[in-house]
Amino acid sequence: MKKIFLLIIFIATLVSCGGDQKSVDSLIESGDLSAIKTKRTELNQQQRDLKAEIDKLNEYIDSHEKKERPALITAQEINDTIFKHYVEVQGNVETDQNVVLNAEYSGVLTNIYVKEGQRVSKGQRLAKIDDGGLSSQVAQQEAQLALAKTTFERQERLWEQKIGSEIQYLQAKTNYEAAKNTTNQLRSQLGKTIITAPFSGVIDDIISDPGQVVVPGQTPIIRLVNLSDMYVKASIPETYLTNIKKGTRVEVNLASINENFTGTVRQVSNYINPNNRSFEIQVEIPNKNGNVKPNLIATVKVNDYTAENAITIPENILQENAAGETIAYIYKPVDDSTGVAKRIIIETGLSYGNHTEVKSGLKKGDTIIMEGAKTLRDGQKVTIKQ
Repeated sequence: MKKIFLLIIFIATLVSCGGDQKSVDSLIESGDLSAIKTKRTELNQQQRDLKAEIDKLNEYIDSHEKKERPALITAQEINDTIFKHYVEVQGNVETDQNVVLNAEYSGVLTNIYVKEGQRVSKGQRLAKIDDGGLSSQVAQQEAQLALAKTTFERQERLWEQKIGSEIQYLQAKTNYEAAKNTTNQLRSQLGKTIITAPFSGVIDDIISDPGQVVVPGQTPIIRLVNLSDMYVKASIPETYLTNIKKGTRVEVNLASINENFTGTVRQVSNYINPNNRSFEIQVEIPNKNGNVKPNLIATVKVNDYTAENAITIPENILQENAAGETIAYIYKPVDDSTGVAKRIIIETGLSYGNHTEVKSGLKKGDTIIMEGAKTLRDGQKVTIKQ
């Protein structure tokens, strides 16, 4: 339509110019410079008026003529990759060698042989409780044990020589065994007055002071910690039970000390907690510099699914049609600068980190439309933003 209007205007202009050609030539032949200048001014004004009319016509045509312009998009060629899905939960750093040593004997705490921060070995003496004369009783009982043992050994030799009665032999044997049991019990009680390290570690806290009366099972004395065997314990929803096993790869982040670790699951609980329908896992973590402490909060990412040669696309470009199907748009080139958007139905898998695995509908080499995909329709003309 626009071309027809312009053609009509062009013909009219030619006709108009043709009608004035003789007068222009005659003016030039006359040599009247003033008349020539006047004619030039008239023609210039006609030219300006004509251009103004053409501009008005063009403006009207542009405002009423429907012409589709290609939508501006960005696109990316699809390549296969490794897709990993993670279950992300919070856990706590723990160690089995973090204990508070309590008194096992009632009495006065007389000595503490260590200081806070001191490294000790397994079996090393840490503190002593007053035995209240128990050591004297043990010494007396050991003397009685020695006598009972000597008596029994002599009676045994006589019995082997058929000398003496059987009852004498049995009485000597019984007295010896009773004395031995009594001595062992007293020795065991006396041993409870000495507090020793159950494992090698560091004295983290001395809780009680010398001179304090301590009570078995009620008075804490020393906290002993070993930070060489640290692990993270986390609870995982039961829906992931079949995907997480011993050896499953795990990433651990300790935000408070700004450290990250990569490890594997070393233990999976066989018990489902009925309160939150979860099971526990343990992940061993290194602690070479000693910065990892018990009860630190850890972010645990468990790799429950991995796919080789997977097709993945950004989750935010996916749409859903009225039938509940997942759709996306791919770019089909028409010429060097434009193309069309083709709608495709895809089957999706798991999503992680704003990327979704595509099970079917896309293949390696397809060009997926990224920016602008939400406003497209099937078959719409598009051009890629440079």
